[in-house]
Amino acid sequence: MLTFATGLAFLFFHFVKNNTANIALIYILALILIARWTTGYLYGIISSLFCVIFINGFFTYPFFEINFTMSGYPVTFVCMLIFTITICAMTTKLARQDEMIAERERKLHEAENERIRANLLRAVSHDLRTPLTSIIGSSASYIENHAELTSDEKLELITSIHDDSNWLLNMVENLLSVTRIHGGGHTVAKEMELVEEVVSEAIVRLEKRLPDASVNVSAPDEMLMIPMDFMLIEQVLINLLENALVHSESDKPVELLITDDGPAVTFHVIDHGKGIKTSALPDIFSGKYDSALASDTKRGMGIGLSICQTIVQAHGGTITAQNHENGAEFAFSLPIK
Repeated sequence: MLTFATGLAFLFFHFVKNNTANIALIYILALILIARWTTGYLYGIISSLFCVIFINGFFTYPFFEINFTMSGYPVTFVCMLIFTITICAMTTKLARQDEMIAERERKLHEAENERIRANLLRAVSHDLRTPLTSIIGSSASYIENHAELTSDEKLELITSIHDDSNWLLNMVENLLSVTRIHGGGHTVAKEMELVEEVVSEAIVRLEKRLPDASVNVSAPDEMLMIPMDFMLIEQVLINLLENALVHSESDKPVELLITDDGPAVTFHVIDHGKGIKTSALPDIFSGKYDSALASDTKRGMGIGLSICQTIVQAHGGTITAQNHENGAEFAFSLPIK
């Protein structure tokens, strides 16, 4: 930095010999940058001495002669030294503040990860254990009493096992999604994706799980491209649509409304059912299982919503839940840039 400043000073001196006072400003700028990008005071003080000597020896009359007895020169030296020390003190303080802020953010990030893990464990304890118990019970009944069971009773047991197995598969996919995010440092690899394709693929996969699913999709006419992880956002859509179909206790189709809100694209999943308890709304994305949120005692949606929030936040977006006059609405927004 000092070499560059000196070269610039000689260049200025060569072309403007009658206005050498401005050369001090070049060295002052160099001192500011040195103080900003170094730690402590040593580099700044040494640089100040260098600047004072060079200004005296090369750019002050008589030129190319060092003369510390000139009137007012000690004042110049003291001022530059005080200036440099002040800048060093300020930059050192800022560096310490940056370190404190970084440490605080690291601790907050660790606390957030720990909170998510704890919530997922609470949700898993119910959402995975209960279907397994049902599968074991149904299969045991079939094995022990298959000779006495009618065809309809056998079909009922097999159907129950099939449904619970699909539910477990869905939970495993959700858990793998979260593992994928946290394995990458709470970030996702995003690529520009066509919104229409993500929605289409999510509905196709949803219909494989729920053949009777009815979803009405409304989207802008123009093509929407946003940066996202295709599989993760597809998982969010499947979770929200399945929750709306299963837990709303309504035969009416679920609405998927996509809006272009300028800086973001928002996906609205709207059902026309019983809605959500007002007391449950503040903690609905926390991952805590609440039987009031489920239409039966074994398939809560807490873990799915917690994972939806994790995925959306990892994309830099937001997700909300609210009631409307005839049901509930979940909406998440993803930034276009």
